[in-house]
Amino acid sequence: MFFVKLLTIWTAFHFYVFWRISSIPFVSKRIPRQYVYCLMFAAWGAFLGGHALDRMGAGAWAYPLEFFGAEWMGVMLLLWLCFGIVDVLTGFGLWLKRFVPGLRTAALICACILSAAAMFQGMRPPVISEHEVVMPGLPAEADGLTAAVITDTHLGALVGKKWMEKRVEQIHALEPDIIFAVGDIIEGHGDHEWGVIPALQMLKAPLGVWGVTGNHESHGNAGTGANFLMAAGMNVLMDHWREVRPGLVLAGVDDFPGYVKRTRFPNVQKALEGIPENAAVIFLSHRPDGAQTAAKAGADLMLSGHTHGGQIWPFGFLVKREYPLFTGRYQVGGMAVIVSRGTGTWGPRMRLWRPGEILKVVLRSDQAA
Repeated sequence: MFFVKLLTIWTAFHFYVFWRISSIPFVSKRIPRQYVYCLMFAAWGAFLGGHALDRMGAGAWAYPLEFFGAEWMGVMLLLWLCFGIVDVLTGFGLWLKRFVPGLRTAALICACILSAAAMFQGMRPPVISEHEVVMPGLPAEADGLTAAVITDTHLGALVGKKWMEKRVEQIHALEPDIIFAVGDIIEGHGDHEWGVIPALQMLKAPLGVWGVTGNHESHGNAGTGANFLMAAGMNVLMDHWREVRPGLVLAGVDDFPGYVKRTRFPNVQKALEGIPENAAVIFLSHRPDGAQTAAKAGADLMLSGHTHGGQIWPFGFLVKREYPLFTGRYQVGGMAVIVSRGTGTWGPRMRLWRPGEILKVVLRSDQAA
């Protein structure tokens, strides 16, 4: 049923966008309408066809089709937005009739410019975002301990081993004491994702590489994502905690489809149950959920991702309604919360307006002189 709804929306978007494109004088006078709709069906089927070929193992043929389809997804959303604004302002062409053709042409040009800017931001390397967090209970000798945090890399058919190897270089340049991978490390759609494991295995830090699963690791058979992360050399926290050095505890929750119902957070409570008193506690959760529960249970710092910072403006406004802890740094009770906008992208390699990020988090002790 979900797929049927998604396909219906996908089809409706295409009909609307190409209906508006065909009404632009420059297009209507030069290109027969049947050719415009032939192009529409080709664009409509590109992403679906790429996925189908990928699942059939035709990787060499699937990649260009899937890449084009993913980029077109972002372009189409921006076209839909720009045409939609013009239709709202003109009553779908009933008002300001004299200006409608020019406004629709301007909408097409604006969408193309926004798409080009989004592709540039989406393709560029993620930036390093730095934070300092004072953690009560952190021993003085651990003051200055540095963590590198990645999330939402979505490694798979469109983003692979070479891209990840460059991210490893960025991370190692930070000389982190510990590395966190906070979910959606893989796309979760095919066996070829196991080919990026050697790149992930390159990640090294004195206190280890620690991870939790995200919703994309939950795709497919249960436990597949956790097995993937463990094969990549990560210590996976699945609703439990570990003390990685005296006075520093890590806790993490396993993501699963039902977790989207956020009235209660039993797995958050389970993950933090029995933590040592007076220890500094870092809590990892792919979704920025359950912060109040985690703070009450004794966590000092929560690290999350999932929101992508909206990825393509202005859709972040919709994401923010679902996840009030949207992107950046927050304070929930006595706990700091840092939500990454993601190291990579989902779907189109596009971002408006901000690039992806790797977090550098420096831990400070309130006991340091």
